[in-house]
Amino acid sequence: MIVTENIAEIRRIRWADSGLSWGFVPTMGFLHEGHLSLVRQARAENERTAVSIYVNPTQFAPTEDLSNYPRDMERDLSLLAAEGVDLVFTPSDVVMYPDDFQTAVTLSQVTRPLEGASRPTHFQGVATIVAKLFNIVQPARAYFGQKDAQQSVVIRQMVRDLNFNLDVVICPIVREADGLAMSSRNAYLNPAQRQAATALYRALQTAKSAFERGERDGRALRRLMKETIAAEPLARLDYASVAHPLTLAELDVVENEALLSLAVFMGQTRLIDNLLLPE
Repeated sequence: MIVTENIAEIRRIRWADSGLSWGFVPTMGFLHEGHLSLVRQARAENERTAVSIYVNPTQFAPTEDLSNYPRDMERDLSLLAAEGVDLVFTPSDVVMYPDDFQTAVTLSQVTRPLEGASRPTHFQGVATIVAKLFNIVQPARAYFGQKDAQQSVVIRQMVRDLNFNLDVVICPIVREADGLAMSSRNAYLNPAQRQAATALYRALQTAKSAFERGERDGRALRRLMKETIAAEPLARLDYASVAHPLTLAELDVVENEALLSLAVFMGQTRLIDNLLLPE
């Protein structure tokens, strides 16, 4: 496994044999089973696999947890080596954002609701760094997790709009045994908060069960999620949404498909989760 922060070396290795297909998994490190599931799918579907580890500062607001974001590069590299990854890109801020850097990628619509309403600068940072990584690695396929549902919509839109020559593959959420979606930020939770965090999955399941019984009123489904979160004393709701899975517009009536999603604070830690209907 080759580990480098050098863009020229990434490109040299990537194009050493132009006939090989490359799968790419962008990450911010502190890897868990969710990340590794993406790596395994990338390996299964491509002849070579690349992973990036970079905590991107431009997707964090000044009030967010950039300086405290969990990091363990040595452990991450050990896990990736065990998975048979070929190439790991570990750039520094200077490499990705040199002093004269002045370009940003913005999307005008799908970045506005949900996470965009709570974190208005977030998706510009995400789109910019992902565009840079796509240009550096130039993979045939790039792999992302469904847990960041809006991010997946944003990246697919960007790929269509800017004609990137790659396929975006969205992989299922990987959950703990009690339903909590795996996330690097789960490391912030104390034991009581960790137990309370299962309220997110319960809220989604409550709305899903109502849908399966025939409920199609978007307001009623949102209310069920909100009530489930409100019943957990340690939880504070940011948003609960029943939206179109592609446009992210809130639905008054679920006619075909819907994305159930929510963001919830456990203390200072903000967690997100989602579920597609029908599942």
